[in-house]
Amino acid sequence: MTDIRKGQQPAELTREQFHERFMRQFTDPAFGTESEALARLEAIAFDAMKDGRKAPITRRAGDEFADPSYELSVDWLLTRDRLRTAQERWHEASTPSRVLLVCGSDRNDGTCPGEISKTWRMTQIAKDQLSARDVEVDVLDLSLTTSEYGRSIHPCKGCVSTAMPLCHFPCSCYPNYALGQSHDWMNEIYERWVSAHGVILLTPTYWYQSPSALKLMIDRLVCADGGNPDPTTTHGKTVQEAKALEEKGWDYPKHLAGRAYGVVVHGDVAGIESQRRNLSDWLDWMGLIEAGSQSRLDRYIGYYEPYFNSHEALDKDEAVQQEVRQVADAVGDAVALLRRGELKRPERRPAPRTK
Repeated sequence: MTDIRKGQQPAELTREQFHERFMRQFTDPAFGTESEALARLEAIAFDAMKDGRKAPITRRAGDEFADPSYELSVDWLLTRDRLRTAQERWHEASTPSRVLLVCGSDRNDGTCPGEISKTWRMTQIAKDQLSARDVEVDVLDLSLTTSEYGRSIHPCKGCVSTAMPLCHFPCSCYPNYALGQSHDWMNEIYERWVSAHGVILLTPTYWYQSPSALKLMIDRLVCADGGNPDPTTTHGKTVQEAKALEEKGWDYPKHLAGRAYGVVVHGDVAGIESQRRNLSDWLDWMGLIEAGSQSRLDRYIGYYEPYFNSHEALDKDEAVQQEVRQVADAVGDAVALLRRGELKRPERRPAPRTK
């Protein structure tokens, strides 16, 4: 067994430090009349943290798992069941074709920017184009993480880098009630990806890279590429067991493989080509299928022009609007081929390297 390296975890919060952090969310003076009630809740929350009550509601895993007696998180089991149902419906011929449009901008008019994003407008263009076909369109607006109460995507903890079987599908790292990480959007997002026959990512370029919410979602989708569908094989997060499993040989299952994809990346100065390549390479790695050359788009809108009138720049750029429609049509065509069994990944030979 390889060594397990330790020494990075900081000291546990003191009672005083916990009090400061807990009460920060109740800074509004309106909470002042409930100080005694808050003190009681704080004491419960502190005990939950010290006891590590990450998943306080569990039930016996059952006979379909490697260890039927292991107590699994009810949150995780409910999500797993929804994903299995969604995957079964995905295969059924009677299920309507479904395309997931991911609006990757962090900006919307319900928060500090006070204005919708150009990405949102292009998402609506793609939606209108697909809606004219026999396709269900699901719009996932990641900007809600910046504007909606309790709408969070928590960061990936990197379990896969310790051992792939430690990374469960769906992710079992959240919710973590002991640390107050109760709001996590990913359980719903996993289901929306599994339900989709096609996916289009639409995103601006922030400092040569993807916006924060989009990158958080991408990182949390690592469990869909090689993740362990049975947490009882590692009895939760038991590092030694996960390392031993991977050492014996792991097949790195691709849980989202076979879906068609398109990408729309835009920017104003630099970085669009590298982000488009990164997103396409990631989706290829995940086993999704590119919907043809017109399904991948990177364009500058208002190149080196001011920000204040960037929507006017998009108004004038009718060519890029039409190119977004072409991306939508390319993915719609690919989904139709996929549903008929005529769209497959071109490589048929076993990969010489698996990971």
